[in-house]
Amino acid sequence: MNTVPLTAAQAIVECMKRERVEQVFCVPGESYLPVLDVLHDEPSIHVIANRHEGGAAFMAEGYAKCSLKPGVVFATRAVGATNLSIGVHTAYQDSTPMVVFLGQVHRKFRGREGFQEVDLDRLFQHIAKWSVEINDAERIPEIVQRAFRVAQTGRPGPVVISLPEDILPERAVMQFGPLMEKPRPAPSHNEITKVASILKAAKRPLIIAGGGVKSAEAEELLVQFAGKFTLPVIAAFRRQDAFPNNHALYTGHLGLSTNKEILQTVEEADVIIALGTRLSEVTTQDYTILSSDKKLIHIDIDYGTIGKVYAPDIGIIADLAEALQVLYQMEIDVTWKSWAIKRRQAFSKVSSLEVSATDVINKQVIAMLVEKLPTDTLLTTDAGNFAGWLHSFYPFQEKHTFVGPTSGAMGYGMPAALGAKLSFPNKTVVSLSGDGGFMMTAQELETAVRYNIPIISLVFNNRMYGTIRMYQEMHFPQKVMATDLGVVSFKDLAQSVGADGYVVNSIETFETALEQTLLKQHPTVIEIITNKEDISVSSTISGIRRKNS
Repeated sequence: MNTVPLTAAQAIVECMKRERVEQVFCVPGESYLPVLDVLHDEPSIHVIANRHEGGAAFMAEGYAKCSLKPGVVFATRAVGATNLSIGVHTAYQDSTPMVVFLGQVHRKFRGREGFQEVDLDRLFQHIAKWSVEINDAERIPEIVQRAFRVAQTGRPGPVVISLPEDILPERAVMQFGPLMEKPRPAPSHNEITKVASILKAAKRPLIIAGGGVKSAEAEELLVQFAGKFTLPVIAAFRRQDAFPNNHALYTGHLGLSTNKEILQTVEEADVIIALGTRLSEVTTQDYTILSSDKKLIHIDIDYGTIGKVYAPDIGIIADLAEALQVLYQMEIDVTWKSWAIKRRQAFSKVSSLEVSATDVINKQVIAMLVEKLPTDTLLTTDAGNFAGWLHSFYPFQEKHTFVGPTSGAMGYGMPAALGAKLSFPNKTVVSLSGDGGFMMTAQELETAVRYNIPIISLVFNNRMYGTIRMYQEMHFPQKVMATDLGVVSFKDLAQSVGADGYVVNSIETFETALEQTLLKQHPTVIEIITNKEDISVSSTISGIRRKNS
């Protein structure tokens, strides 16, 4: 154990160095200036100054999802903290490791409603794995190292640390502990025997692959496991790149407005093997599709996830990579090959990317992306109906090619793409956003220009909050309220901050813009004018109105 006299600010940076932190995202604040001063003299850590704390948090979250290392964010007291809370919530629901440092008021001012005072540790308790305020400089190494451990072990997630501003210059003898070795528990022999017993009696087994597969870096092991036992695989919400979509055993994605043919795969299954998924509301279609007549094998790294939604027939707490290696050794006679073939055919029928001139531009754009982009391109997305075409038709063929918010956060796509690009600088990175979501964090486009982070941002512009408009038309027919938006030129906005900008209204002009963009290495926005009528993959506004008339 090392013993070194340091200031609290120096100890925080030393902890980050020991954790091999390379990127820090922030909006500067006077409450943690001593940390910025230390970071100024630390060449191994690159500091990104964002335009908004929400953008900083999304950027860190996207970086963490891709690098599989904790995203680190700094912000000032209550105003900065509440601005970035959306990113903390996203990291919590998406099981993404993050460590968030928040400046806090002077310890002598606490409890007096000091300037921008909020009990930050209490504020974040519900949306973080752990939130804590440090009041003793000597405990900085203990608590910060613990924060990195908590963020990365079990089910990954965000940890929030509140730092009273007067503690940061304090000097103390600091004792640093050893680096954390991530636990990788494996299933017991008895648990594997029970899994084998259930599968031997199965006729229509199905794997639901979640984010735990990605966190454990177990994608190839899943392919091997599914292949040996001819097990069809369906992806949990926004986890499509956990399994190659062009594989003969891939059978679809459990997202919003999932096609009935794909849902039928789950409905017909008699055994569900849930791997690294919390079986969320969206994945389970409002907690409806895993009926009691199905056997459930649930494997997850977190004991709190097992049985939280559905009581499993066998629940196993294990690292997915370790579990899949052991499961692969089972000896089982496969009797369900025809079932697997049938469900793949059902998926292929509804996900065909054959397009014609009569198809909406949204679908034509997805087909053009498949044609023009390298297969290892990484796509990020906002929340919104525009993403339905991506989810329905884009074939994710390689791991680390998709990042989306399972929390449903708008404004996520573009800043997450910036973080993804920092994690994979040699990959083409493309974000997809609606006009409503893009405007929520559009200021981070200037961040991309300032730091020369060359991403391509596609903005599907229908001048409305499309998803909410769809539900408005369904539940309050023709009473349009608060969902229409004004005119914004995203091309001009991009160019005003130094990015490249295009506006297109046909697949021909989109193709030209995309080809030109791919030849460059510069932040770019391609604004795609879409029709309000085409409200989702499966419905139109007029069609919804006809149903309600």
